[in-house]
Amino acid sequence: MNSGFLDKLIERIGRVRSEDLESYLLRLADEKGFLETIFNAIHEGVIVTDLQGRISYINRGACELFGLDREGSMNSPIGECLRGIAWGELLGDGKVVSRDVEVFYPQHRFVNFYIEPMRLEKPAARRSSEGFECEPVGFAVILRDITENRRSTEETIHSEQLSALTLLAAGVAHEIGNPLNSLNIHLQLLDRKLKRVDDPVRREMKDVLDIARGEIERLDSIVRQFLGAIRPAQLELGLENINTLIRETVDFLRQEIADRDIRVEKHLRADLPLAEVDKTQIKQAFFNVIKNAVQAMRPGGVLHIASTQENQFIKITFRDTGGGISPTDMSKIFDPYFTTKKSGSGLGLLIVRRIVREHGGEIDLVSHDGEGLEFTIRLPVRDQRARLLPPSTSA
Repeated sequence: MNSGFLDKLIERIGRVRSEDLESYLLRLADEKGFLETIFNAIHEGVIVTDLQGRISYINRGACELFGLDREGSMNSPIGECLRGIAWGELLGDGKVVSRDVEVFYPQHRFVNFYIEPMRLEKPAARRSSEGFECEPVGFAVILRDITENRRSTEETIHSEQLSALTLLAAGVAHEIGNPLNSLNIHLQLLDRKLKRVDDPVRREMKDVLDIARGEIERLDSIVRQFLGAIRPAQLELGLENINTLIRETVDFLRQEIADRDIRVEKHLRADLPLAEVDKTQIKQAFFNVIKNAVQAMRPGGVLHIASTQENQFIKITFRDTGGGISPTDMSKIFDPYFTTKKSGSGLGLLIVRRIVREHGGEIDLVSHDGEGLEFTIRLPVRDQRARLLPPSTSA
């Protein structure tokens, strides 16, 4: 609102004629509506509170960031509307505050909030040189969505980590792979010699050899999974029907799905265009996602698989009825060796992300803790390693 106009109105309030009062009030309403229109048009969230932290104004941007109802939020304590943050400590400090916040509802986002104490000039009780003093009246909270910046930073860090792991992988494969091969050869030699030994001793030693051979195979599998998760693979691209790859993957896991008493519901769009993908790798990605979903559900659970087209992408959604992922674990789900399962390797989803990214695709995760997980893969219809950005409009 135009503070100059308001100041003049306050100075003249005693001299305002009753017939002029309506025009002044209409002008005030117009200026208030004009400012609200501006605040609702900006992308940043704006919240104004009084000294006790009760919301006296909230714009559309803030409501969208936190999934709030504007009318229901007015005059409510900010701590009740935005739970999980010690607003009392922050507001009570009376200082400028800038902090980053992770938001879990209605969408997983990262938001920077900036708190600025608001003060109103009024005539000083005791005459000072200027004749005015500043009285605190509330707080202004500015909210800025920093999700893309945060993700960009995380992707840069992740890329650097993968580069370091790739260099390490060659050494790991060599240093572990050769001794494993040697151990396997020596176990075969022992197995041959055992054939000349008496039955009781042979049976006992054969059990020991089987255990050792199983452990060697397990170590070899870990090395292969590690290399598969981080090492770029040469894509063998071809035009494939994504629905067919989904059906083949579900069919491959049919026995495990049946053993766990899981029902799979498929809603696959019939007129999907063919996608230019590596058939084997995409089926590996689907396999990992479906297996994770099946293992996350109790008997009687349902796995919904849907496919559709969004612009130049084919969208595949896997939604289970398991326990979901807690907010604290969401940020770690693609970390190497992070798993919530007792027997998991923690590499399955890392492999999925590598495969999808190498195809120029995207991954989205939405989890409601205790209510299941929705895992979405978007694959370009054509091979898309890069895209041309629109021309810059800056001078």
